[in-house]
Amino acid sequence: MYLLAGLRGFHVSLLLAPVVWGPIGCRDSSKAVQQDDVEAMVRELVPAVERAVGLAFRTPPRVARRSRDQVQAYLQLKLDADLPPEELAGVTIAYQLFGLVPDTLDLRTLLLALYTEQVVGYYDPDSTTLYVVESTDLAQLRLVLAHELVHGLQGQYVALDSLLSQRAANDRRMAAQAVMEGQATLASLSALMPQQDYSSMPDFWQEFRRSVRAQQDRLPVFGTAPAVIREGLIFPYLAGADFVRWFAREFPDTVPFGPRLPESTEQILHPERFRERDAPVTLHPEPGITPVYEDGLGEFETRVLFTELSGSESVGSAGALGWGGDRFVVLPAGLDHALVWWSVWDTDKAAQRVAVLLEREWHQRPGRRAEVKRMPDGRGVRLIDAPEDWAGWKAPPVLKGEKR
Repeated sequence: MYLLAGLRGFHVSLLLAPVVWGPIGCRDSSKAVQQDDVEAMVRELVPAVERAVGLAFRTPPRVARRSRDQVQAYLQLKLDADLPPEELAGVTIAYQLFGLVPDTLDLRTLLLALYTEQVVGYYDPDSTTLYVVESTDLAQLRLVLAHELVHGLQGQYVALDSLLSQRAANDRRMAAQAVMEGQATLASLSALMPQQDYSSMPDFWQEFRRSVRAQQDRLPVFGTAPAVIREGLIFPYLAGADFVRWFAREFPDTVPFGPRLPESTEQILHPERFRERDAPVTLHPEPGITPVYEDGLGEFETRVLFTELSGSESVGSAGALGWGGDRFVVLPAGLDHALVWWSVWDTDKAAQRVAVLLEREWHQRPGRRAEVKRMPDGRGVRLIDAPEDWAGWKAPPVLKGEKR
């Protein structure tokens, strides 16, 4: 899987195999994986994966083993390449200002530990090679290889690396990730157990969701991570699988790639929005400002934010309904920083609901001031959180084309 972990830029450009396959019923094995085991299993699985996906490998997949230390070193290089220090600092500040991660958290250390804990296999688009961790037991190996072979097959038809490395496009990238993971999850199941019709087994999917969360919660690093990271890691599997199942019923003769690729997590969470081609509104801050960092949350992360603010999942989900688009900037404010977040909503009623929620639940911090304001068109909401003495309070930044 592409491990995005919920935050803007928090991904490495590789595909990690899931450790979430409890429902299939794998059993522990004392025999560690050998290269011959990997190659034999790949030869066996390739035809089943091709049938499940409906595409054929253009070139045979390459496979290799890696030690846990080699994997950790690779992850560190990829993380540093994808998130250089300046960008990592901007991401960190943004999500601290939203209250989604604590000020004391070393995010780079957490992410490296989380990636290392999660990975049991990965597909590397740069080398077009599928790697498995050599300590993976044989019982789990089939599950790892089936999932990663799907990603390897995807990579021969879609530019995975460029698709999921778009800058300042957090929500669009997370939607693409959900499609890739959703298809890999479903196709892996079909390849491993072709006699089962999972689309007609609601009890199976309920158990699958429960098992995914239960197994992840047992992992020490995952269990201590902030909610936005935990939920962002699980989202592509669960919401992605749900969306791809829906897509297969509605559009059985095509795949959700290219022009069919969803544009937002709203379309993943609410497939009817995808059917209606309800594209997110694009927001651009006024020219002339130089943000420390800029991006958007999307409906999924907005839902997580509202859940964290209110302490209620139902309030979080209801509050994010009707999301139409959003953009935030982090600006320098002396020795501190200011957060400006614009969001637009499908109706005036939804915008009013969000404004009330933010006014009631936003956590006021000492020495800072927060302001929630409805935008002139009635469907927009602007939140500013900045030091009380921030010079920008006199003339806050606006969106491109918006009157002050």
